[in-house]
This record gives sequence, C-alpha cells and structure tokens, in this order.
Amino acid sequence: MNNVFVYLEIEDGVVADVSLELLTKGRSLANQLSRKLEAVAIGHKLNGIEKHVFPYGVDVLHIADHPHLSPFTTLTHSKVLIELFKQEKPEIALMGATSIGRDLGPRVSSALHSGLTADCTALEIGPHEDKKAKKVYESLLYQIRPAFGGNIVATIINPECRPQMATVREGVMKSEIVAADYKGEVKQYDAAKWLTPEDLAVKIIERHMEKSKVNIKNSSIVVAGGYGVGSKANFDLLFELASVLGAEVGASRAAVDSGFCDKNRQIGQTGVTVRPKLYIACGISGQIQHVAGMEESAMVISINSDKDAPINKIADYAIVGNMEDVVPKMIKAYKANTK
Repeated sequence: MNNVFVYLEIEDGVVADVSLELLTKGRSLANQLSRKLEAVAIGHKLNGIEKHVFPYGVDVLHIADHPHLSPFTTLTHSKVLIELFKQEKPEIALMGATSIGRDLGPRVSSALHSGLTADCTALEIGPHEDKKAKKVYESLLYQIRPAFGGNIVATIINPECRPQMATVREGVMKSEIVAADYKGEVKQYDAAKWLTPEDLAVKIIERHMEKSKVNIKNSSIVVAGGYGVGSKANFDLLFELASVLGAEVGASRAAVDSGFCDKNRQIGQTGVTVRPKLYIACGISGQIQHVAGMEESAMVISINSDKDAPINKIADYAIVGNMEDVVPKMIKAYKANTK
C-alpha cells in the first residue's frame, strides 16, 4: 500500500514507450520515497507481459486479463482501475498523456476524489509548508507542467487527497532498464467480478488504425524551423535539407501558429520532446518553451541572423546569417560529401 503505480498502455502485447518512460521515472520516485514500484496491465492475452516490464524495476505487476478488456474501452478499464486503486491505495498513480490516458485519468481521479494534473513535463519529490493550516508535508509529488499556453511553468501539489495522480507527456522522460534479471511479483485479478452489464454497454465492432507518418521523436537528426524562417515556402528549404540528411523536420510553436508548418511537427513544452544526435535550429530564437523540448539533443547547430539569440547560448555551433543563404550552402555541401 502507498506505493507508486503506473498504468501500462498495451497494444498487441507491446507496452507503449510512454509507459516504459513512466516506469523509469516511477522507479526513481519510489526509491526517493522508499516505496515499491507497481504496474497495472489491463487487457487480454497478456501472458509474458511481465518479461517486458520487470527489467524497468517493477516490484509488483497487477494483471487483469479478460476478453472484454481488449481493445481499450473507457468504461471497462476505468472500472477495473478504480476498484484496484480502492483496494491497493497507491500514494502516486501515473499514466501517459495520450488519448487513452486523457480519457482514463479524469474518470479514475473523479471517482476517487483525488484530483489530477494533466500533461506534466516533469515530476519531482519535495516538501511543502502550508502556513495557513500550520502543516508541513515532507514528501509530496511536484507535478510540473506548462500553463497559460506554455508561457509559464506551474508546479502543482496535492497535499491531502490520494492517490496523487498525473498524466505525463510522451518523450519528456527517458526509459532505462534497471536490470535485465530484475525479479518482481505478479498478481492476477478476476476482472469479471468488477464489471457490470453497464460497464459492457460499449463494444468495439471494428478498428481502423493508421500510424503517424511523422516520427520526430525517434529521428537521430532533426532540422527545425522557427518564426525566423519567414514563410511556409522557406520551410521547403528545411525539408530539402532534411531529405539530404535523412532527418525529420520540426518547428517551433511560433512557426506552427504562423502556418509555416503542421502542428504534428511542433517541438517544445506544448509539442513533442526530442533527443536527437543532431539538432539544427533555423530561425529559432530559443525561448524556454521551445528549449524544454530539445535541450537534451547531443549536438545543436543554430542558424540565426541575430548573434545574441538565446538559442546560441545552448548551441554547440552558432552560424550567424540568414537561413535563406546558409541552408542552400549546407544542402550543396552535404550533397557533395555524402555518398
């Protein structure tokens, strides 16, 4: 009881990347609190799922395996999770800020009267002093997320209600294996005892799934453009450079808001988080909201007409000049030197 729980998103027997990232963070939080890390797998045909999650430091894996639990439906998964949390009483409960997590989290937190912080970009453990109530809390979950359109970073706490619940965006945390032979305990549950006819009112008749054609998060090279690129036409230069390098094209929020690039390529606090080996920032000023989404890149090359642009302070190499002049020269050079 009072441990750290992570809800696992599972599709065709594969645990989602965001869930593995949360297991890694959950292990860190559990160590700080001297608690166990527990994971919850809800679905069907989950045999062997423990082999995928125990290496991430999971002490206890709760499995609810039933034909009605796959594919995901809101009513069935929320009912199982609510009943499990009532029984196990977690201190902290985490899930991905995905379409599933954003659907499931509010229902579970509402039923448990626990509160929920959505779309977190960081989680930490720390103290809090309530001067009005004259109470001191030693180890609360700091739930950190962008607010007001990404213009500020808010730290939210939940001193009294449990579990402390948060959904976390994919890519903002690393997934790391603790030990390949890490041993945990498996607990099996009969979900049928928790499900009522009302919970089974919705049935999935047919599913059509199309994978995203944009894969910025897993690209080793990202060419990103900001408002300084100037136009949607100029973004074509970035796509040409990306094509030569075998890279993906990203954009700052300002570029997306200006219609220069599609929303699904936005990088930053209100977009995706990337960790490429090479990040080429073209016409990006380097506001904190954008930097939060790319600051862990192995190498950063900045192309900006302003030598004092904030992005240059974190760049490994800064090229001062207009991107309309610099990028074509880069394309020509890479083509000449790439087999």
